Amino acid sequence: MSIKGKTVVITGGGSGLGADAAEAAHNAGANIVLNGRDASKLAGVASRIDPTGERISYLAGDIGDPIIAESVIRTAAERFGGVDVLYNNAGIFGIKRFADVTRADLFEYFNLMAGYFAASQYAATEMQKRGGGAIINVGSIWAMQGVGVTPATVPSMAKGGIHALTRALAIELAPDKIRVNAIAPAVVETPLLESLGSADQIATFNGFHPLGRNGQPRDITSAFQFLADEALSGWITGVILPVDGGVMAGSAA
Repeated sequence: MSIKGKTVVITGGGSGLGADAAEAAHNAGANIVLNGRDASKLAGVASRIDPTGERISYLAGDIGDPIIAESVIRTAAERFGGVDVLYNNAGIFGIKRFADVTRADLFEYFNLMAGYFAASQYAATEMQKRGGGAIINVGSIWAMQGVGVTPATVPSMAKGGIHALTRALAIELAPDKIRVNAIAPAVVETPLLESLGSADQIATFNGFHPLGRNGQPRDITSAFQFLADEALSGWITGVILPVDGGVMAGSAA
């Protein structure tokens, strides 16, 4: 079994990791439903991946809004008959000293966590009708260890919550044959990092990874494909998988 003929819902699908995963899943024969805040970006990704529109759909809106979360899952059910895989990939990432964090910063991340929760809740209901499925969350190594040069208390807290949600759901949904896992990336070169500086500044993070380079979307997509495929990872659930160039193994210095 593979994801051919399956229906994959991807949040944060307008660029970066989500767009790359959508293309890979479509190439593998899956039906795709994309979500993101920017309708024009979603339309561009959809038309590039599947100009016919036969196996791809999208719905724009903030996944933190439960009405949007429900609508995205309902779109998958109505258009393609159900949901087999949910990729909770929507993300934001801001570097800010603890003392400078505002209440607005906190609620932006709380909203993101609510989106992961609501999308999973609605998707699980559809997966139960199909006898199982896979939920894959995007976490972060910043939730697993502090990094001095990138103060990120709020993203770390939020992604730590996503890691905890992953484990809790893995146990609760196991009787329904719904596997729940998370991918924890280190520095991956996507538009999400643009706030951290120029391309040259981002390149300075290469040495942060023992393998000597920043991650690329394909590195995370490979993990997504593995965890989505019942034949490859059908006995894996509740795992937080670092895809990080060796960062969590220790320092190469």
